[in-house]
Amino acid sequence: MRLRRLRKCVQIAPPVLTRAFSHCRTLSSNVQTPSNVGHPVSDSTENDKGTDSKDEEPRLRRSPNQVSVLLFPGQGSQFVGMGRGLLQYGNVKEMFSVAQKILGYDLLSLCLNGPQEDLMKTVHCQPAVFVTSLAAVERLNHENPAAIENCVAAAGFSVGEFAALVFSGAMDFAEALYAVKVRAEAMQKASDQSASGMLSVIGRPQANYKQACQQAREHCLSLGLPNPVCSVANYLFPDGRVIAGHKEALDFLQQNSRRLQFLRTRLLPVSGAFHTSLMEAAVEPLEHVLKQIEVRRPEIAVHSNVDGKRYMHEKHVRQLLAKQLVSPVKWEQTLHEIYERSQGKDFPHTYEVGPGKQLGTTLQKCNKKAFKKYTHIDVVLSCE
Repeated sequence: MRLRRLRKCVQIAPPVLTRAFSHCRTLSSNVQTPSNVGHPVSDSTENDKGTDSKDEEPRLRRSPNQVSVLLFPGQGSQFVGMGRGLLQYGNVKEMFSVAQKILGYDLLSLCLNGPQEDLMKTVHCQPAVFVTSLAAVERLNHENPAAIENCVAAAGFSVGEFAALVFSGAMDFAEALYAVKVRAEAMQKASDQSASGMLSVIGRPQANYKQACQQAREHCLSLGLPNPVCSVANYLFPDGRVIAGHKEALDFLQQNSRRLQFLRTRLLPVSGAFHTSLMEAAVEPLEHVLKQIEVRRPEIAVHSNVDGKRYMHEKHVRQLLAKQLVSPVKWEQTLHEIYERSQGKDFPHTYEVGPGKQLGTTLQKCNKKAFKKYTHIDVVLSCE
């Protein structure tokens, strides 16, 4: 029923996002809600017809320095004021207008004016990062259309994966935003069930993160906490991890950081232990909504957080987006998949589209040569 209402409100909204890139669906068509919204769609859609290599139009191979990669940030990158520098581009204002109809509140005002404590909430920041990131694509398209037209791969960190999939033509803007809304609400509800969080860790080369988590779980058991959770939630870069779990486990890691060979630890301002088994309750609501929206095979390589590999078909997208909630984000592995190449071969241009520069930092730590062609698309300052 909720998706039927969504269809009605989006149909009266103007088209959004002028285009993605030349060999893909335009993003302006992606914001239009299909006629089968509100009903489960099959795993094989008409959009997959002709995807065999023999039916595809031959494309000229381009050298790596002629192509681009887009990276979409995730939760934690948000800040009050983001989006201010994007309102003059393309259909960005219309995107936020559509978002207001879907979400039921003024997302643009929240992004520009806060208050910060509201923007930081999981239920708000995930849609905010999603829309702002795709708005940044509009700016990139205005300033450097070749970067959009020549994009060959994309990846998004956690909720950023939804933005990457919209950009790739695998999802419609409005439906993906609704899925993000359901995802954020389900994750918040799962977080409320226990005192938990996430701990950023930079360790020495000899640090054993798996063993540290095991010790933290044993400590929780000694306190009488049943079924304690503590595991690596994000693989960021060599010796950079985010560990998530029950509060008692994270306290143990901080108190014993020196013995565990941790150089620096910092609690993240999030409400729960994302990408661990504590998010199990959020999986079913996301699976349900993913069955009700149309998902297509991405038109460019989009890499999954679960294993770093590219999505191959629409069923694969549905399965791994749900699995991602309870699986670690393998970002370091994803970057290796995207940028691995033989010695002497050029690297593509990389654009981080969205708030913050965290993904650029991780790229620099994982691959300094690839980072030399990195550009961040500002979401605050205007070029005029």
